[in-house]
Amino acid sequence: MLIAGVLAVLLAWGWTPLTAQAEAGTAYGARVACSCRYVGGRELGDCEKDFLDGMGMVSLSEDDVDRSVTASVPLIASTTATYREGWGCVLETYED
Repeated sequence: MLIAGVLAVLLAWGWTPLTAQAEAGTAYGARVACSCRYVGGRELGDCEKDFLDGMGMVSLSEDDVDRSVTASVPLIASTTATYREGWGCVLETYED
């Protein structure tokens, strides 16, 4: 019982930094990939070459109709950047 309690505390203590890193990584990935795709005109798969080392868990998807790119780390974080004429790619914000 004590071991389960200690593991729960360690998991909770480590989850917050992991979530924050995933959110920062997806925001960076969405913004960079959106700019690469809709400003630079490159293919989305080619845009992953612009990622920093350690971003292997970040996956990308695009919506050609909305001209947006979503970067996600499965089950942890997801961020979308949308191309806006005159502004470039901007991160979408969501309110809970």
